[in-house]
Amino acid sequence: MEAGGKLKKGAGGRKAGGPKKKPVSRSVKAGLQFPVGRLGRYLKKGRYAQRVGTGAPVYLAAVLEYLAAEVLELAGNAARDNKKNRIIPRHVLLAVRNDEELGKLLSGVTIAHGGVLPNINPVLLPKKAHDKGAKEPAKSPKKAVKSPKKLA
Repeated sequence: MEAGGKLKKGAGGRKAGGPKKKPVSRSVKAGLQFPVGRLGRYLKKGRYAQRVGTGAPVYLAAVLEYLAAEVLELAGNAARDNKKNRIIPRHVLLAVRNDEELGKLLSGVTIAHGGVLPNINPVLLPKKAHDKGAKEPAKSPKKAVKSPKKLA
């Protein structure tokens, strides 16, 4: 103890000579995979505001992690539908464009090597044969009568 009766404090606010605690990252504290500290640094360095609160990088990391997980889940499903084990840009594009909300969010984004959604205008498709249950209308009355050349 010091002369004033106060305890001497060392690094990290621990008592002198006490055991040093193992550092725990803010990502671990928040239960996230995305780097909270790095995003905080980028927010400060980017000068988006004069000051950055402690919750801002945590919230941003959570939102980015959610979006990444959503895109990866849908892209993984698209890869499985195409009988592939690996996600390629085409699968990401199919996932994003087939999802209404992600499609709206990324409407102005071009995904390199993604291609386009398969889409053929119905007008361009050949005429379908009539349904089996429906009667076929008589095509023309002249077909029923033999041609004039054969009659002569």
